[in-house]
Amino acid sequence: MATVGNQLPTQAVSKPTSGKHGNVLPLWGNEKTMNLNPMILTNVLSSPYFKVQLYELKTYHEVVDEIYFKVTHIEPWEKGSRKTAGQTGMCGGVRGVGTGGIVSTAFCLLYKLFTLKLTRKQLMGLITHTDSPYIRALGFMYIRYTQPPTDLFEWYDGFLDDEEELDVKAGGGCVMTIGEMLRSFLTKLEWFSTLFPRIPVPVQKVIDQQIKARPRKVPQKETQEDEDGFAESGRQGERRRSRTPRRTPSPRRSPKRSRSRSHHRERERHGPSFDRELERERDRQRKEREGRDRDRERGDRGDRERRRSRSADRNRERKRSHSGSRDRRSERKEKERDGGDDRSRRKDRDHHKDRGTERERSRDKKSRGETDDRRHKDDRERHRDERKAKRSSRSRSRERRHKSGAEEKSRKRERSHSRERDRERDGEQRSHKRSRSKERSHHQRESSNDHSRHRRSPSIE
Repeated sequence: MATVGNQLPTQAVSKPTSGKHGNVLPLWGNEKTMNLNPMILTNVLSSPYFKVQLYELKTYHEVVDEIYFKVTHIEPWEKGSRKTAGQTGMCGGVRGVGTGGIVSTAFCLLYKLFTLKLTRKQLMGLITHTDSPYIRALGFMYIRYTQPPTDLFEWYDGFLDDEEELDVKAGGGCVMTIGEMLRSFLTKLEWFSTLFPRIPVPVQKVIDQQIKARPRKVPQKETQEDEDGFAESGRQGERRRSRTPRRTPSPRRSPKRSRSRSHHRERERHGPSFDRELERERDRQRKEREGRDRDRERGDRGDRERRRSRSADRNRERKRSHSGSRDRRSERKEKERDGGDDRSRRKDRDHHKDRGTERERSRDKKSRGETDDRRHKDDRERHRDERKAKRSSRSRSRERRHKSGAEEKSRKRERSHSRERDRERDGEQRSHKRSRSKERSHHQRESSNDHSRHRRSPSIE
Protein backbone atom coordinates (compact mmCIF):
# COMPACT_ATOMS: atom_id res chain seq x y z
CA MET A 1 0.00 0.00 0.00
CA ALA A 2 1.19 3.53 -0.73
CA THR A 3 -0.12 6.81 0.74
CA VAL A 4 -0.39 9.54 -1.90
CA GLY A 5 -0.51 13.19 -0.73
CA ASN A 6 -3.71 13.83 1.24
CA GLN A 7 -5.56 10.93 -0.32
CA LEU A 8 -6.55 7.61 1.08
CA PRO A 9 -4.00 4.80 0.75
CA THR A 10 -4.27 3.12 -2.61
CA GLN A 11 -2.55 0.04 -3.95
CA ALA A 12 0.41 0.77 -6.22
CA VAL A 13 -0.10 -0.26 -9.81
CA SER A 14 2.20 -3.02 -10.99
CA LYS A 15 4.60 -2.33 -13.84
CA PRO A 16 3.73 -3.61 -17.31
CA THR A 17 5.30 -6.70 -18.72
CA SER A 18 7.02 -4.72 -21.47
CA GLY A 19 9.99 -4.03 -19.20
CA LYS A 20 11.54 -1.03 -17.52
CA HIS A 21 12.77 0.49 -20.76
CA GLY A 22 9.69 -0.32 -22.83
CA ASN A 23 7.49 2.29 -24.50
CA VAL A 24 4.59 1.76 -22.06
CA LEU A 25 4.91 3.82 -18.88
CA PRO A 26 3.90 2.38 -15.50
CA LEU A 27 1.49 4.38 -13.34
CA TRP A 28 2.10 4.63 -9.60
CA GLY A 29 -0.74 5.44 -7.21
CA ASN A 30 -4.28 6.33 -8.18
CA GLU A 31 -5.10 5.82 -11.85
CA LYS A 32 -7.98 8.33 -11.86
CA THR A 33 -6.73 11.30 -9.81
CA MET A 34 -3.04 11.25 -10.88
CA ASN A 35 -2.23 11.60 -7.15
CA LEU A 36 -3.30 15.28 -7.25
CA ASN A 37 -4.65 17.22 -4.30
CA PRO A 38 -8.48 16.77 -4.20
CA MET A 39 -9.08 20.53 -4.14
CA ILE A 40 -6.90 21.08 -7.20
CA LEU A 41 -8.46 18.12 -9.01
CA THR A 42 -12.03 19.33 -8.41
CA ASN A 43 -11.12 22.83 -9.62
CA VAL A 44 -9.44 21.39 -12.72
CA LEU A 45 -12.43 19.22 -13.60
CA SER A 46 -14.89 22.09 -13.04
CA SER A 47 -12.87 24.78 -14.85
CA PRO A 48 -14.34 25.95 -18.19
CA TYR A 49 -10.85 26.03 -19.70
CA PHE A 50 -10.45 22.28 -19.14
CA LYS A 51 -14.03 21.37 -20.05
CA VAL A 52 -14.37 23.50 -23.19
CA GLN A 53 -11.01 24.43 -24.70
CA LEU A 54 -8.87 21.45 -23.70
CA TYR A 55 -11.68 19.04 -24.56
CA GLU A 56 -11.15 19.92 -28.23
CA LEU A 57 -7.44 18.94 -28.09
CA LYS A 58 -7.12 15.27 -28.97
CA THR A 59 -3.43 14.74 -29.81
CA TYR A 60 -0.12 15.02 -28.00
CA HIS A 61 1.26 17.68 -30.37
CA GLU A 62 -1.78 19.94 -29.91
CA VAL A 63 -1.34 19.84 -26.14
CA VAL A 64 2.38 20.67 -26.48
CA ASP A 65 1.53 23.69 -28.64
CA GLU A 66 -1.03 24.80 -26.04
CA ILE A 67 1.65 24.57 -23.32
CA TYR A 68 4.03 26.67 -25.45
CA PHE A 69 1.48 29.47 -25.91
CA LYS A 70 -0.40 29.51 -22.59
CA VAL A 71 1.87 28.42 -19.68
CA THR A 72 3.83 31.19 -17.93
CA HIS A 73 4.41 29.61 -14.50
CA ILE A 74 4.10 26.24 -12.72
CA GLU A 75 2.14 27.25 -9.61
CA PRO A 76 -1.14 25.38 -9.02
CA TRP A 77 -3.17 28.59 -8.53
CA GLU A 78 -3.30 31.86 -10.40
CA LYS A 79 -1.98 35.01 -8.73
CA GLY A 80 -4.40 36.65 -6.29
CA SER A 81 -7.15 34.06 -6.76
CA ARG A 82 -6.62 32.26 -3.44
CA LYS A 83 -6.52 34.03 -0.08
CA THR A 84 -4.79 32.09 2.70
CA ALA A 85 -3.84 34.92 5.04
CA GLY A 86 -4.61 34.16 8.68
CA GLN A 87 -5.43 30.48 8.10
CA THR A 88 -3.82 27.77 10.18
CA GLY A 89 -3.98 24.01 10.60
CA MET A 90 -5.83 21.98 8.01
CA CYS A 91 -7.13 25.17 6.38
CA GLY A 92 -3.63 26.49 5.76
CA GLY A 93 -2.06 27.33 2.46
CA VAL A 94 -0.35 23.96 2.03
CA ARG A 95 -3.27 21.60 2.49
CA GLY A 96 -5.76 23.29 0.20
CA VAL A 97 -8.77 22.21 2.24
CA GLY A 98 -10.64 25.34 3.25
CA THR A 99 -10.38 27.66 0.26
CA GLY A 100 -10.16 27.23 -3.46
CA GLY A 101 -9.23 29.55 -6.28
CA ILE A 102 -8.65 29.78 -10.02
CA VAL A 103 -6.58 26.77 -10.98
CA SER A 104 -3.63 27.49 -13.26
CA THR A 105 -3.40 26.52 -16.91
CA ALA A 106 -0.25 24.53 -16.12
CA PHE A 107 -2.07 22.05 -13.87
CA CYS A 108 -5.04 21.83 -16.29
CA LEU A 109 -2.63 20.89 -19.08
CA LEU A 110 -0.80 18.50 -16.74
CA TYR A 111 -4.02 16.59 -16.10
CA LYS A 112 -4.80 16.73 -19.83
CA LEU A 113 -1.46 14.98 -20.47
CA PHE A 114 -2.46 12.37 -17.91
CA THR A 115 -5.73 11.72 -19.78
CA LEU A 116 -3.72 11.10 -22.98
CA LYS A 117 -1.78 8.25 -21.26
CA LEU A 118 1.68 9.28 -22.45
CA THR A 119 4.23 6.77 -23.63
CA ARG A 120 7.91 6.73 -22.67
CA LYS A 121 8.88 8.21 -26.03
CA GLN A 122 6.41 11.09 -25.68
CA LEU A 123 7.57 11.81 -22.12
CA MET A 124 11.20 11.90 -23.26
CA GLY A 125 10.14 14.34 -25.97
CA LEU A 126 8.62 16.59 -23.28
CA ILE A 127 11.65 16.68 -20.97
CA THR A 128 14.10 17.21 -23.85
CA HIS A 129 12.03 19.82 -25.70
CA THR A 130 13.98 22.83 -26.94
CA ASP A 131 11.22 25.40 -27.58
CA SER A 132 10.15 26.28 -24.04
CA PRO A 133 11.40 25.41 -20.51
CA TYR A 134 7.78 25.18 -19.31
CA ILE A 135 7.19 22.18 -21.59
CA ARG A 136 10.14 20.46 -19.91
CA ALA A 137 8.94 21.50 -16.45
CA LEU A 138 5.50 19.96 -17.01
CA GLY A 139 7.18 16.78 -18.24
CA PHE A 140 9.28 16.54 -15.06
CA MET A 141 6.20 17.28 -12.93
CA TYR A 142 4.30 14.51 -14.76
CA ILE A 143 7.15 12.15 -13.78
CA ARG A 144 6.99 13.30 -10.14
CA TYR A 145 3.23 12.65 -9.91
CA THR A 146 2.89 9.40 -11.88
CA GLN A 147 6.14 7.44 -11.78
CA PRO A 148 7.27 5.07 -8.98
CA PRO A 149 9.53 6.68 -6.35
CA THR A 150 12.34 4.21 -7.05
CA ASP A 151 12.57 5.44 -10.67
CA LEU A 152 12.55 9.19 -9.95
CA PHE A 153 16.32 9.60 -9.55
CA GLU A 154 16.96 7.66 -12.74
CA TRP A 155 14.62 9.99 -14.62
CA TYR A 156 16.16 13.16 -13.13
CA ASP A 157 19.80 12.01 -13.04
CA GLY A 158 20.86 13.48 -16.37
CA PHE A 159 19.20 16.86 -15.73
CA LEU A 160 20.27 17.75 -12.17
CA ASP A 161 22.91 20.16 -13.49
CA ASP A 162 20.75 21.67 -16.24
CA GLU A 163 21.27 25.45 -16.35
CA GLU A 164 18.16 26.46 -18.32
CA GLU A 165 16.24 29.07 -16.31
CA LEU A 166 12.49 29.56 -15.86
CA ASP A 167 10.21 31.60 -13.62
CA VAL A 168 8.02 29.17 -11.65
CA LYS A 169 5.98 31.67 -9.60
CA ALA A 170 2.66 33.19 -10.66
CA GLY A 171 3.31 36.84 -11.39
CA GLY A 172 7.07 36.36 -11.55
CA GLY A 173 9.82 36.77 -9.01
CA CYS A 174 11.14 33.21 -8.51
CA VAL A 175 13.64 32.35 -11.24
CA MET A 176 15.44 29.02 -10.92
CA THR A 177 17.19 26.53 -13.15
CA ILE A 178 15.86 23.15 -14.23
CA GLY A 179 18.44 21.42 -12.02
CA GLU A 180 17.43 23.37 -8.91
CA MET A 181 13.77 22.62 -9.58
CA LEU A 182 14.47 18.88 -9.91
CA ARG A 183 16.47 18.86 -6.66
CA SER A 184 13.53 20.47 -4.87
CA PHE A 185 11.19 17.87 -6.43
CA LEU A 186 13.35 15.10 -4.97
CA THR A 187 14.01 16.56 -1.52
CA LYS A 188 10.83 18.49 -0.65
CA LEU A 189 7.16 17.52 -0.52
CA GLU A 190 5.82 21.07 -0.71
CA TRP A 191 5.45 22.89 -4.00
CA PHE A 192 4.01 26.36 -3.36
CA SER A 193 0.47 25.63 -2.07
CA THR A 194 0.22 21.90 -2.77
CA LEU A 195 1.96 18.61 -1.91
CA PHE A 196 3.69 16.04 -4.07
CA PRO A 197 3.06 12.32 -3.52
CA ARG A 198 4.99 11.05 -0.53
CA ILE A 199 8.18 9.08 -1.12
CA PRO A 200 8.80 6.12 1.21
CA VAL A 201 11.44 6.76 3.86
CA PRO A 202 14.00 4.16 2.66
CA VAL A 203 13.75 5.43 -0.91
CA GLN A 204 14.07 9.04 0.31
CA LYS A 205 17.25 8.16 2.23
CA VAL A 206 18.79 6.60 -0.87
CA ILE A 207 17.85 9.67 -2.95
CA ASP A 208 19.39 12.03 -0.35
CA GLN A 209 22.62 10.02 -0.32
CA GLN A 210 22.84 10.09 -4.10
CA ILE A 211 22.24 13.86 -4.20
CA LYS A 212 24.90 14.46 -1.52
CA ALA A 213 27.38 12.28 -3.37
CA ARG A 214 26.80 14.40 -6.43
CA PRO A 215 27.49 18.09 -5.61
CA ARG A 216 26.11 20.78 -7.78
CA LYS A 217 28.26 22.22 -10.52
CA VAL A 218 28.86 25.96 -10.40
CA PRO A 219 27.48 27.59 -13.56
CA GLN A 220 29.89 29.33 -15.87
CA LYS A 221 28.24 32.71 -15.38
CA GLU A 222 28.94 32.69 -11.65
CA THR A 223 32.56 31.61 -12.13
CA GLN A 224 33.08 34.41 -14.63
CA GLU A 225 31.48 36.91 -12.23
CA ASP A 226 33.70 35.69 -9.38
CA GLU A 227 36.81 35.91 -11.55
CA ASP A 228 35.83 39.43 -12.62
CA GLY A 229 35.29 40.37 -8.95
CA PHE A 230 38.69 38.95 -7.94
CA ALA A 231 40.38 40.75 -10.83
CA GLU A 232 38.74 44.07 -9.91
CA SER A 233 39.70 43.66 -6.26
CA GLY A 234 43.29 42.87 -7.34
CA ARG A 235 43.42 45.95 -9.50
CA GLN A 236 42.12 48.14 -6.68
CA GLY A 237 44.73 46.66 -4.33
CA GLU A 238 47.49 47.34 -6.82
CA ARG A 239 46.33 50.93 -7.19
CA ARG A 240 46.33 51.39 -3.43
CA ARG A 241 49.76 49.81 -3.14
CA SER A 242 51.10 52.03 -5.90
CA ARG A 243 50.01 55.08 -3.89
CA THR A 244 51.68 53.84 -0.67
CA PRO A 245 55.45 53.18 -0.44
CA ARG A 246 56.45 49.61 -0.99
CA ARG A 247 57.49 47.52 1.96
CA THR A 248 59.84 44.62 1.95
CA PRO A 249 58.22 41.34 2.89
CA SER A 250 59.01 40.11 6.38
CA PRO A 251 61.08 36.90 6.63
CA ARG A 252 58.59 35.31 9.02
CA ARG A 253 55.58 35.32 6.68
CA SER A 254 55.64 34.68 2.93
CA PRO A 255 53.51 37.00 0.74
CA LYS A 256 51.93 34.11 -1.15
CA ARG A 257 50.62 32.50 1.98
CA SER A 258 46.99 33.21 3.03
CA ARG A 259 46.29 34.62 6.48
CA SER A 260 43.25 32.43 7.25
CA ARG A 261 44.43 28.83 7.31
CA SER A 262 41.17 27.34 8.55
CA HIS A 263 39.16 28.88 5.73
CA HIS A 264 41.72 27.64 3.24
CA ARG A 265 41.56 24.14 4.67
CA GLU A 266 37.74 24.10 4.49
CA ARG A 267 37.93 25.14 0.89
CA GLU A 268 40.38 22.34 0.17
CA ARG A 269 38.14 19.81 1.89
CA HIS A 270 34.76 20.78 0.48
CA GLY A 271 35.71 22.51 -2.74
CA PRO A 272 35.19 26.12 -3.88
CA SER A 273 31.47 25.70 -4.53
CA PHE A 274 30.54 24.49 -1.03
CA ASP A 275 30.56 27.96 0.56
CA ARG A 276 28.58 29.38 -2.31
CA GLU A 277 25.98 26.65 -2.00
CA LEU A 278 25.64 27.27 1.72
CA GLU A 279 25.25 30.99 1.17
CA ARG A 280 22.67 30.41 -1.53
CA GLU A 281 20.64 28.06 0.62
CA ARG A 282 20.76 30.48 3.53
CA ASP A 283 19.71 33.35 1.28
CA ARG A 284 16.85 31.26 -0.09
CA GLN A 285 15.65 30.31 3.37
CA ARG A 286 15.82 33.94 4.46
CA LYS A 287 13.95 35.08 1.37
CA GLU A 288 11.28 32.44 1.90
CA ARG A 289 10.82 33.44 5.54
CA GLU A 290 10.79 37.13 4.66
CA GLY A 291 8.31 36.47 1.87
CA ARG A 292 5.97 34.58 4.20
CA ASP A 293 6.23 37.27 6.84
CA ARG A 294 5.65 39.95 4.24
CA ASP A 295 2.62 38.17 2.87
CA ARG A 296 1.13 37.88 6.35
CA GLU A 297 1.92 41.50 7.19
CA ARG A 298 0.56 42.62 3.85
CA GLY A 299 -2.65 40.70 4.43
CA ASP A 300 -3.14 42.23 7.89
CA ARG A 301 -2.08 45.68 6.76
CA GLY A 302 -4.24 45.43 3.69
CA ASP A 303 -7.33 44.69 5.76
CA ARG A 304 -6.56 47.50 8.20
CA GLU A 305 -5.75 49.96 5.43
CA ARG A 306 -8.90 49.05 3.58
CA ARG A 307 -11.02 49.70 6.65
CA ARG A 308 -9.21 52.94 7.39
CA SER A 309 -9.34 54.04 3.79
CA ARG A 310 -13.07 53.35 3.61
CA SER A 311 -13.80 55.38 6.74
CA ALA A 312 -11.41 58.11 5.61
CA ASP A 313 -12.98 58.23 2.16
CA ARG A 314 -16.44 58.53 3.66
CA ASN A 315 -15.36 61.37 5.94
CA ARG A 316 -13.58 63.10 3.08
CA GLU A 317 -16.61 62.85 0.86
CA ARG A 318 -18.82 64.32 3.58
CA LYS A 319 -16.37 67.14 4.26
CA ARG A 320 -15.97 67.81 0.56
CA SER A 321 -19.73 67.94 0.03
CA HIS A 322 -20.18 70.40 2.94
CA SER A 323 -17.10 72.54 2.54
CA GLY A 324 -16.62 72.37 -1.23
CA SER A 325 -18.06 75.79 -1.99
CA ARG A 326 -16.29 77.41 0.99
CA ASP A 327 -12.92 75.96 0.01
CA ARG A 328 -13.31 77.15 -3.54
CA ARG A 329 -14.17 80.68 -2.44
CA SER A 330 -11.27 80.78 0.04
CA GLU A 331 -8.88 79.42 -2.55
CA ARG A 332 -9.95 82.01 -5.07
CA LYS A 333 -9.49 84.82 -2.55
CA GLU A 334 -6.06 83.54 -1.56
CA LYS A 335 -5.02 83.22 -5.17
CA GLU A 336 -6.20 86.78 -5.89
CA ARG A 337 -4.30 88.08 -2.88
CA ASP A 338 -1.10 86.25 -3.71
CA GLY A 339 -1.24 87.32 -7.32
CA GLY A 340 -2.06 83.89 -8.70
CA ASP A 341 0.63 81.32 -9.31
CA ASP A 342 1.06 79.16 -12.36
CA ARG A 343 -0.07 76.12 -10.47
CA SER A 344 -3.34 77.75 -9.44
CA ARG A 345 -3.92 78.90 -13.02
CA ARG A 346 -3.26 75.42 -14.29
CA LYS A 347 -5.60 74.00 -11.69
CA ASP A 348 -8.26 76.52 -12.67
CA ARG A 349 -7.75 75.68 -16.31
CA ASP A 350 -7.97 72.00 -15.59
CA HIS A 351 -11.01 72.60 -13.44
CA HIS A 352 -12.66 74.65 -16.19
CA LYS A 353 -11.73 71.99 -18.70
CA ASP A 354 -13.24 69.38 -16.44
CA ARG A 355 -16.34 71.50 -16.08
CA GLY A 356 -16.48 71.99 -19.83
CA THR A 357 -16.10 68.30 -20.40
CA GLU A 358 -18.73 67.64 -17.75
CA ARG A 359 -21.05 70.16 -19.39
CA GLU A 360 -20.43 68.61 -22.78
CA ARG A 361 -21.08 65.20 -21.29
CA SER A 362 -24.26 66.47 -19.65
CA ARG A 363 -25.31 68.05 -22.93
CA ASP A 364 -24.56 64.83 -24.74
CA LYS A 365 -26.53 62.95 -22.13
CA LYS A 366 -29.42 65.39 -22.43
CA SER A 367 -29.33 65.18 -26.22
CA ARG A 368 -29.17 61.43 -25.99
CA GLY A 369 -32.04 61.47 -23.52
CA GLU A 370 -34.06 63.76 -25.80
CA THR A 371 -33.36 61.57 -28.79
CA ASP A 372 -34.30 58.54 -26.74
CA ASP A 373 -37.51 60.24 -25.61
CA ARG A 374 -38.30 61.16 -29.19
CA ARG A 375 -37.67 57.64 -30.28
CA HIS A 376 -39.88 56.34 -27.51
CA LYS A 377 -42.62 58.81 -28.45
CA ASP A 378 -42.33 57.86 -32.11
CA ASP A 379 -42.45 54.22 -31.18
CA ARG A 380 -45.50 54.81 -28.99
CA GLU A 381 -47.25 56.74 -31.78
CA ARG A 382 -46.40 54.02 -34.24
CA HIS A 383 -47.78 51.40 -31.87
CA ARG A 384 -50.93 53.48 -31.38
CA ASP A 385 -51.37 53.92 -35.14
CA GLU A 386 -50.80 50.23 -35.67
CA ARG A 387 -53.31 49.40 -32.96
CA LYS A 388 -55.85 51.83 -34.46
CA ALA A 389 -55.29 50.37 -37.92
CA LYS A 390 -55.69 46.88 -36.55
CA ARG A 391 -58.85 47.91 -34.70
CA SER A 392 -60.28 49.63 -37.81
CA SER A 393 -59.44 46.63 -39.97
CA ARG A 394 -61.05 44.36 -37.41
CA SER A 395 -64.19 46.57 -37.28
CA ARG A 396 -64.34 46.67 -41.06
CA SER A 397 -64.01 42.93 -41.28
CA ARG A 398 -66.68 42.58 -38.63
CA GLU A 399 -68.99 44.98 -40.53
CA ARG A 400 -68.35 43.10 -43.73
CA ARG A 401 -69.08 39.86 -42.02
CA HIS A 402 -72.23 41.35 -40.46
CA LYS A 403 -73.41 42.73 -43.79
CA SER A 404 -72.71 39.48 -45.56
CA GLY A 405 -74.54 37.62 -42.79
CA ALA A 406 -77.53 40.00 -42.99
CA GLU A 407 -77.64 39.68 -46.76
CA GLU A 408 -77.50 35.92 -46.48
CA LYS A 409 -80.26 36.00 -43.84
CA SER A 410 -82.41 38.26 -46.06
CA ARG A 411 -81.80 35.98 -49.02
CA LYS A 412 -82.74 32.98 -46.92
CA ARG A 413 -85.88 34.79 -45.73
CA GLU A 414 -86.86 35.70 -49.29
CA ARG A 415 -86.23 32.16 -50.37
CA SER A 416 -88.37 30.85 -47.50
CA HIS A 417 -91.14 33.38 -48.36
CA SER A 418 -91.04 32.42 -52.01
CA ARG A 419 -91.19 28.78 -51.07
CA GLU A 420 -94.16 29.45 -48.80
CA ARG A 421 -95.91 31.40 -51.59
CA ASP A 422 -95.28 28.61 -54.04
CA ARG A 423 -96.65 26.16 -51.53
CA GLU A 424 -99.77 28.35 -51.02
CA ARG A 425 -100.26 28.67 -54.77
CA ASP A 426 -99.89 24.93 -55.18
CA GLY A 427 -102.40 24.38 -52.39
CA GLU A 428 -104.89 26.83 -53.94
CA GLN A 429 -104.49 25.23 -57.34
CA ARG A 430 -104.97 21.81 -55.85
CA SER A 431 -108.08 22.95 -53.91
CA HIS A 432 -109.46 24.60 -57.04
CA LYS A 433 -108.87 21.46 -59.04
CA ARG A 434 -110.54 19.43 -56.35
CA SER A 435 -113.56 21.73 -56.30
CA ARG A 436 -113.84 21.55 -60.09
CA SER A 437 -113.55 17.80 -60.03
CA LYS A 438 -116.26 17.67 -57.38
CA GLU A 439 -118.54 19.95 -59.43
CA ARG A 440 -118.00 17.90 -62.54
CA SER A 441 -118.76 14.72 -60.68
CA HIS A 442 -121.86 16.36 -59.21
CA HIS A 443 -123.05 17.51 -62.65
CA GLN A 444 -122.39 14.16 -64.10
CA ARG A 445 -124.39 12.57 -61.33
CA GLU A 446 -127.23 15.01 -61.82
CA SER A 447 -127.24 14.48 -65.58
CA SER A 448 -127.23 10.74 -65.11
CA ASN A 449 -130.14 11.01 -62.69
CA ASP A 450 -132.12 13.19 -65.11
CA HIS A 451 -131.54 10.81 -67.97
CA SER A 452 -132.65 7.89 -65.85
CA ARG A 453 -135.78 9.77 -64.85
CA HIS A 454 -136.68 10.54 -68.46
CA ARG A 455 -136.40 6.88 -69.34
CA ARG A 456 -138.59 5.82 -66.49
CA SER A 457 -141.39 8.33 -67.18
CA PRO A 458 -142.69 6.91 -70.54
CA SER A 459 -142.72 3.49 -69.13
CA ILE A 460 -144.90 4.68 -66.35
CA GLU A 461 -147.07 6.53 -68.74
